[in-house]
Amino acid sequence: MDTKVAVISIIVENSSAVEPLNALLHDYSDYIIGRMGIPYKVRKINLISVALDAPADVISALAGKLGNLPGLSVKTAIAGI
Repeated sequence: MDTKVAVISIIVENSSAVEPLNALLHDYSDYIIGRMGIPYKVRKINLISVALDAPADVISALAGKLGNLPGLSVKTAIAGI
């Protein structure tokens, strides 16, 4: 199976999105290398980076599902190697 290394960057603007966000990340935990979350209290948002090693279709599926959650902004970067 050919896999790619990617980072999904997430900005949480609505705290009601946290529970479904964590549920999705749990569902894809086999592919997650690590994650980092930074609460930015001044702006009342959270910044999350999720590093993955997964097939391209899995990365795309997770990013799409996250992007469909209200209150989240999501961007993905995939390594060319």
